[in-house]
Amino acid sequence: MEKKSFSSADFWRVSAGIKPVLPDRLIHKGVMTQQDQGAEQFSAQRKHPVHIVDLPSHTLSMTLGGLLPSQISGRHRHNYETVIYIIEGAGFTKIEDEIVHWTAGDAIYIPVWAWHHHENASDTKPCTYVACENAPLLQNLGGIAVRQELDD
Repeated sequence: MEKKSFSSADFWRVSAGIKPVLPDRLIHKGVMTQQDQGAEQFSAQRKHPVHIVDLPSHTLSMTLGGLLPSQISGRHRHNYETVIYIIEGAGFTKIEDEIVHWTAGDAIYIPVWAWHHHENASDTKPCTYVACENAPLLQNLGGIAVRQELDD
């Protein structure tokens, strides 16, 4: 498929309607049971398991993550927003200097470029969460998504 490039002069060409384009894939089966090299590398950087949902979205990403009992993720920041929904467990996220306590059923927001890390408060039960981010949007706007990991 040929990619078109538009400029400001083409603003008048904006369509009055949208025709849906269905991608080849609409489902990623077994997200938690399949781990590719990219997810393994990402998990190692974050210092906890992260499963990347592989679907053809160009603006949003989704990951399923987990913290083992007493596990602490690596401290990191990024220039994209993140919304995290806690599926199971309890713990806290330190965002800059603020500590946000969470339990299953809570959702938390990670602002752009804020240092943060996650910690499982239990020494016996795991935590599981879903994270949604707008990183693909920034990647597709010219590769401007940035992530920085801090080696503590």
